[in-house]
Amino acid sequence: MSTSAGVWEVVPTWHGRRPMRMRARIAAGFLACLLAGTWAAPPASAAEGDDAVRVMTITDERIVESSGLAVSRRHPGVLYTHNDSSGRAEIFAVGPDGRTRAVIRLAGAGARDWEGMAAGVDERGRPALYVADIGDNLGGAWPYVTVYRVPEPARLRDQTLRATAFRFKYADGPRNAETFMINPRTNRLYVASKLLAGGVYEAPARLRTTGFNTLRRIGSAPAMATDGAFSPDGRTLVIRTYWSAQVYAFDDRAEDKLDPLARVDLPRQEQGESITYAADGRSLLAGSEGSAQPVWRVPLPGRTLPAPTATPAPDTAAERDRPDNRNVGLALVIGIALALGYGVLRRRS
Repeated sequence: MSTSAGVWEVVPTWHGRRPMRMRARIAAGFLACLLAGTWAAPPASAAEGDDAVRVMTITDERIVESSGLAVSRRHPGVLYTHNDSSGRAEIFAVGPDGRTRAVIRLAGAGARDWEGMAAGVDERGRPALYVADIGDNLGGAWPYVTVYRVPEPARLRDQTLRATAFRFKYADGPRNAETFMINPRTNRLYVASKLLAGGVYEAPARLRTTGFNTLRRIGSAPAMATDGAFSPDGRTLVIRTYWSAQVYAFDDRAEDKLDPLARVDLPRQEQGESITYAADGRSLLAGSEGSAQPVWRVPLPGRTLPAPTATPAPDTAAERDRPDNRNVGLALVIGIALALGYGVLRRRS
């Protein structure tokens, strides 16, 4: 992501006083992590745990609770974000200089407690933006949650787009969540709950706009998960908390789809609630709620980096069931070699 001179900065600081809401969340986080036995003090600075650099500062005064981030598929260097609870149903397109390029308003959508967003495609494969109204601070007050989808505009300008709504229920009952992800290989949706023993939930492969879609638990999530994202190649995913992030290998074909790979320290932030992968998949972009908050680029450990030839590719059920021609060819070669060897042995005998 290109930035002007003077934007890059290396040691993060904690800006200003934390609001009362953040103090409550921090207290809850401390208690949850202590009870779970997973508490680790937040890094004192970027220099102690990582080489984070500031890539931009979001300057729009309307963006005071940036709770989700998504990298644009159509506009290089552009990030999408949105406000948290009780805001308007709108998405902000932010350029590399931190200034808002466009505001996309969602017609037919509510904004009860938007907590995350991701870039994906629609049913015809066209770039789309998904926003997740999945927050439930009372932990079960809402019988269902909603994800809204709008097309990603080809031209960045203020506009209103009609939203498609998908309603969801958890198979094991309502819960609070702030983490929303889309696997770019399958366009499948995932949610991670924000609990002491959080879980990762998978949506159906095909979503319905009538009735409800069921979210089913497929694995565990860190305590106090605040956001997450899939890598551009779909090989890994990241789930963050207020202080650090956990990277997982993801294999949709495996019985255990999530395999922990590495823990990544994050810079101190006023209220760290957003994360996504950079477009090249080699680093993370971490944001925070609060006014005039920076977005940090955090490099990924070597074992979590994408393979040199890794590219996003469809991963449909039909393709998963299709026989691997390379394996068939290898078996044929081995079979011929064994037959020839058997013939030579018979002639010698």
